[in-house]
Amino acid sequence: MHHDDQRPRKFVWPLQAMPLARAISLSYALLIVYVSLNPFDFNFDNGIAAWAWLDAPLPRFITLFDVSVNILAYIPLGFLLVFACYPRWRNFVALGIALSFSAVLAFSVESLQTWLPTRIPSQMDWWANVLGGLMGGLLAIPLGPQWLSGSAIRRRFDQWFGLNWAACALFLLFPWAQIYPQSSWLGTGVWGHTIFASVDWGTMVVNHVIQESIITAVCWLGTGLLLSLGMRAKAPQWKILNSLLCFTVLVKIAFTALQFGAEFSLLWLTAGAIWGMVLGSLLLRWTLQFSAASKAWLAIACLVSATLAINLLPDNPYFILTLRHWYQGRLLHFNELMQWVSVVWLPLALFWIVRNRATFNSNT
Repeated sequence: MHHDDQRPRKFVWPLQAMPLARAISLSYALLIVYVSLNPFDFNFDNGIAAWAWLDAPLPRFITLFDVSVNILAYIPLGFLLVFACYPRWRNFVALGIALSFSAVLAFSVESLQTWLPTRIPSQMDWWANVLGGLMGGLLAIPLGPQWLSGSAIRRRFDQWFGLNWAACALFLLFPWAQIYPQSSWLGTGVWGHTIFASVDWGTMVVNHVIQESIITAVCWLGTGLLLSLGMRAKAPQWKILNSLLCFTVLVKIAFTALQFGAEFSLLWLTAGAIWGMVLGSLLLRWTLQFSAASKAWLAIACLVSATLAINLLPDNPYFILTLRHWYQGRLLHFNELMQWVSVVWLPLALFWIVRNRATFNSNT
C-alpha cells in the first residue's frame, strides 16, 4: 500500500434531507395562522375587499412593540424553511424560497384579517413579517451541511435520548410551559377551581418565600427526574438538565419582557424562585443516582404534590399585584396557547411515565 493512501480523508457530510425540519416548519406556519386569525369569527359580508389593505394608509400610531413582534414571529419560520429546503435547494435559492413563502403566508394572513372585526391588516405588518423571514433565512445560510442535514442534531439527541422521542418532546416543550404567568415558578399547570375546590385559608399567615422555594424545588426535582428517565444512562444528565433550566430562565425573561414590559422582565425571579432552583438542582444531582423505578415513583410524587400545593395553597399576594402590569392585549392568543401547553404538559408527562413503568422496573 502506498504511503499516500494512508492519509486521512476529509469527512464529507451526506446530502440528506431533514424531515423533522419540514414538519416543524409546517407546524410553525400553522401556529402563525392560528395566532393571527384566532378566534376565527369572520364576517365576509362587511363589504371590504380582501386586498383593500394594500391601498390603505399606514396606521396613525405605530408602536415599536407591534413592529418587533411581527419581525420576531417570522424569524424562526425563515430559519426553519432553509433547513426544510436542504439538500434540493441550498444557499440563496433556499433563501429566496424562504422569503417567498414568508411573504405569501403574511399576505394571506393580512388579507384574511380584513374580515375579522378585531384585526386591522396593514402594510407595515406585512413588511415586518417579510423582514423577519429574510432575517431568519440569512441566519441559516452560513450553517454547514452537518447542521442543515440534521446530522449533528440527530447525533447529539441520539447520544442523549436514543429512541425516546416522547421524552425528547417533553424536554423541548418544558420551557414553553413556563411562559404563561403562574404563581409559582416552574409550576406545571394551574387548574384552579376547575378541578380543585375553593379553599378558604382565613387569616393564616404563610411565609411565601419558603413556600415558593419548596414548590419550585419539588417541581424541578420531579421534572428533572422524569426527563432523566428518557435519557441514556451514559449521557451527562445533570449538565443537560441544568442547561434546560438555564434556557427556560432565558425564555421566561424574554417573554415576560414582552408581556409586562422590559422593566419588569425579572419580576418573576424572586428569592423563593432562586433558592428553589438551587435546592432543586442539588437534590437532583443526588437523586439521579437512584434506580429507574425509584426515580419514576419519586418524580410522580414530586409533580403531583407540587401541583396540589400550587392549586390549593393561597397565592402569593405580591404575585397578584404584579398582574396589574400585565398588558393583556399583548400576545393575547399566543398566551392562550401557552396556557394550554402549561396545563397539558403534566398529564402528558404522567401518562408517558405510567405507560413505560414496566421498562423502568426492568431496569432496576
